[in-house]
Amino acid sequence: MVMMVMEALEKAQNIVEELVKYRDEYINNYGLDKAIQKDTDVEKKIKETLIDLDQLQLSIDDKAIFFYLRGKALNISSKYEMHAEECLSKAVKLDPSLIEGWNELGESYWKHKNIEAACNCFTGAISKKKNKVSLRNLSMVQRQLGTDFESKVSNIKKSVDTAKEGVSLDVTDGRSWFVLGNAYLSLFFFTGQNPSSLKSCMAAYKKAASNVIEQSNPDLHYNRAVAFKYEENFPDALTGYEMAGLLDPSWNEPKIDRQDLINRLKNTMEMIEKKGNLKPKKVALYMNQLKDSDYGPYTSGTYTSPLNREVTLKKVALNELKPGSNNNTVISGKVVAVIPVKDSVPFPCIVMDNTGYCMAISVFNLAVGKGMITGDSIAIPEPYVQQVNVQVNNEQVVFNSIRVNNPVVMVVNKRKVASDRLSFSVLSVTNKSQ
Repeated sequence: MVMMVMEALEKAQNIVEELVKYRDEYINNYGLDKAIQKDTDVEKKIKETLIDLDQLQLSIDDKAIFFYLRGKALNISSKYEMHAEECLSKAVKLDPSLIEGWNELGESYWKHKNIEAACNCFTGAISKKKNKVSLRNLSMVQRQLGTDFESKVSNIKKSVDTAKEGVSLDVTDGRSWFVLGNAYLSLFFFTGQNPSSLKSCMAAYKKAASNVIEQSNPDLHYNRAVAFKYEENFPDALTGYEMAGLLDPSWNEPKIDRQDLINRLKNTMEMIEKKGNLKPKKVALYMNQLKDSDYGPYTSGTYTSPLNREVTLKKVALNELKPGSNNNTVISGKVVAVIPVKDSVPFPCIVMDNTGYCMAISVFNLAVGKGMITGDSIAIPEPYVQQVNVQVNNEQVVFNSIRVNNPVVMVVNKRKVASDRLSFSVLSVTNKSQ
């Protein structure tokens, strides 16, 4: 009899593990062409698993484990399932030491947007035994906590530490690396865009992407695309959005964001070529209006950099700029067009100098509604130039762009950009599939 009970329990555990494997390896086994059927097929597999489990119920003495397994099977769905919460609640009441049960219950609460309850489940599980699942899930929850900006930043910093601890328990776990990448990305956007945070984020995403299971995670490709777009690595951003959409055809956001980025790039190239669609008289007027005084504080040819470096500046035309850093130079021009973007990050515009040459400008960390308008004059010391070169639907989009990370070095209409025009870029990361 004991042998039969053990066999029933082992069979139940194997059935649920097969269900998890079916979900996680679905794309690898059936290919991207079947991605649109994944949710339907997984739901069908869940129902089959529940039938098999219920047939074994009377043969399993450990009811806490049974309800845990049944709740886990129900919790496989990407949507909140009330019966999963009920089963998992029974499981942890019958056996409060069941860490796996607390983790699954916390995930169920997470799906139901019950953040505080989810947090209690994960912290409680960790107090019993540190484990990677509780730590990475707690990291996700911590990024949702906080009632004001300061408390949110504090919790995001905790989220990074928690995720790092989770990774340290198993450096081969792709999901833990993905969660750490998300934590760093949130830290980057909420704390002044420290380049080291973005570098750590991309390193974590790279580790996650080396895991076979995570390669099928649409959230990883989407969030990584967001980071690539911020870096203005547009080819990889477009590829990431596309892959996220292929892996989850029912998810519209990757498709929308990819098309928005395509429109932005094509519009930018067109506005450069057409000088903002300005009429010849207007172009001539703007060229003639540009004077030495438009350099503002840089008119004298010197300035103190944000790193307190005394710099001698040479005034150069836009077409004299080279890719990368253009040290000891300063440019000026007129804004001839503003490129609309979905999330206002960055603020893109087209600038023309007194030779009639046009170039794109991307200005980060400007507050919404505080950007430049057509006709404004600007000056930028030591501009950083990068070439955009991406193929979009058999069309090559190529143009040069100046990236301005710190707007306070800019001069707009002969004056330095004031602090009231600044705002850190606060974007969110997604975890749709969890």
